[in-house]
Amino acid sequence: MKTRKDARALVGFATHDDAAVYKLSATQAVVSTVDFFPPVVDDPFAYGQIAAANALSDIWAMGARPLFALNLVAFPTKVLGLEVLTAILQGGQSKADEAGIPVLGGHSVDDPEPKYGMAVTGVVHPRRILTNAGGRPGDALLLTKPIGSGIATTAIKRGLASPELTRRVTALMAELNRRAGETFASRRFAVHALTDVTGFGLLGHLCELTFAARVRARLHLSHIPILQGVPALAAAGVVPAGSAANLEHFGAKVRFPKGLPRDIQLVLSDAQTNGGLLAALPEREAARAQRALERVGVEAARIGELFAGRPGIDVVD
Repeated sequence: MKTRKDARALVGFATHDDAAVYKLSATQAVVSTVDFFPPVVDDPFAYGQIAAANALSDIWAMGARPLFALNLVAFPTKVLGLEVLTAILQGGQSKADEAGIPVLGGHSVDDPEPKYGMAVTGVVHPRRILTNAGGRPGDALLLTKPIGSGIATTAIKRGLASPELTRRVTALMAELNRRAGETFASRRFAVHALTDVTGFGLLGHLCELTFAARVRARLHLSHIPILQGVPALAAAGVVPAGSAANLEHFGAKVRFPKGLPRDIQLVLSDAQTNGGLLAALPEREAARAQRALERVGVEAARIGELFAGRPGIDVVD
């Protein structure tokens, strides 16, 4: 997509990054993002929490700090009632409170299908922006949340998810990426690239990282954290259309182990809602970063590494 060029526009369409960044001065840039979607769980308060956490994630994925948010609402008031809408907004407000920012307004429209999310504005030093384009050969890859939320929420919609999986995935999607984002942005480690794993799934977002940085990635299948019960659901055909589309689109850029079942390929491609942060940083600093994340309550898995080669991914056992 073509748009007017502006030297102060530091991050835009080019790298398919998580948010736009616009330079205000030598020491300050504004970060702007927007995200909203239909309900992924039945509980309206939890849905509000998840949608808000998902929108906020893009700010931390850029190494930035959120300042404020605006609500985005599409809602069939006459069908669902104001009580449901109030619960959704309260859920979103609870996550804004947890992030330490105000919600300063927003916009709503009447719509047959409910949708909720936020536009979030943040700030970052122009020289401290973390994008998905800085990965280097020799970098280790850290992932801060297990994958599988798309398959799990599809199981919830079909009445096939266990109470434990429902509880786990709801809590996972509502969990802010604040602690992980602030740790990666702390400058205690030389983080070369950062993104969050959302709609394109792990393979899709990692593919984008490799193409932006012109490197290749190796993923160790046994090291990738996956929500318990998700592989069995995928094997039973419980897979959202978005995850299948991800595999179709990015699969040609991925070399899978011979004989790897398609359902596992779909798990790796699973479209996530407020998934974890995916970071590339020097191998020598990976263990120290994992320990720092653990101290703030984030369990990060080292899932692979980057190396010189044609952009794309090699999945190994």
